[in-house]
Amino acid sequence: MSQSFANRFYLVRHAYAEWVPDEMRPLSEQGKADAERVADILAGEKFAAVYSSPYRRARETVEPLAQRLGMTVAEMADLRERSLGTEWEADWEATIRPTWEDFSFAYPDGGETNAEALERAKRAYLELSHRHRDEAVVVATHGNLLVLILRVLDPSRGFDFWRSLSLPDIYRLDVAADGTFDLQRLWHSNHS
Repeated sequence: MSQSFANRFYLVRHAYAEWVPDEMRPLSEQGKADAERVADILAGEKFAAVYSSPYRRARETVEPLAQRLGMTVAEMADLRERSLGTEWEADWEATIRPTWEDFSFAYPDGGETNAEALERAKRAYLELSHRHRDEAVVVATHGNLLVLILRVLDPSRGFDFWRSLSLPDIYRLDVAADGTFDLQRLWHSNHS
């Protein structure tokens, strides 16, 4: 790691899982293949730890990497996806957009506001920053939480950035002690 950076995070958005209303849904066959590609991309790096959302699709996305490195995946509850409750549109973008337009908006029956999820993202980011000073860690999470983690450093990150994410996706985030950062996308859909 460059001496100018205090923390290095490899932010991994989970690979594809067939949608069912169960947060513990597994990766699809394509998702499993992409998880191996995530491992191919990151296996040459040195990590202090591999963290994941407790949701199965996030954990399964980084398990091949952890296995190659002889590490275990540590689950972190604050990395879970933001709950949308039980009422939303069939159009996923139409469901997500209102939560980014109004950070106090929540869907009924257990929906979480973006403001609440941002506090979780900030807690996770700060905890990992303090725990792994001058180290690199893998953080497997979900699209909304990944963007909210970035928003801790850059308030301009929002819905449009979320829309640009792929399944899976990988970003290397280097954060200096003064809070400045460098973000580099490592995943490209044409990886083979």
